[in-house]
Amino acid sequence: MIRVLIDTDVNLDFILQRQPFFVEASEIFTRLGNGEFIGYVSAVTPINVAYFTRKTKGISGAIQAVRDLQIAVKIIEINNATITNALVSPISDFEDAVQHECAVKENLDAIVTRNLKDFKNSTIKVYSPAEFLQFLQTV
Repeated sequence: MIRVLIDTDVNLDFILQRQPFFVEASEIFTRLGNGEFIGYVSAVTPINVAYFTRKTKGISGAIQAVRDLQIAVKIIEINNATITNALVSPISDFEDAVQHECAVKENLDAIVTRNLKDFKNSTIKVYSPAEFLQFLQTV
């Protein structure tokens, strides 16, 4: 079974129903719920989800969003080695480098993100949400 890191942007697109990205993010989470792949996020994602969700849905909405995320995906811990590797990563955006290093640490098959340009030096296959949905049709 394919194991995939879902980048924070895709999670927020789904949770906050951000248009026009919600349609693809919703389909990704539907397929995740159907067991078509195993989803992962780095430990920074629940923090970002809580921060951004609180702004529109209040603290209780933010807490519920994080709880729902915990049920849907596996959360990859960030440790000293993750940070050290991200600091020397060829991925220039630090947060994206941390996400990438989490995926590397867990030996994941792919990363799904809308931010393809920041992952151009990834050592793991990177898909846009649309590309990932197309890929799932072939497996």
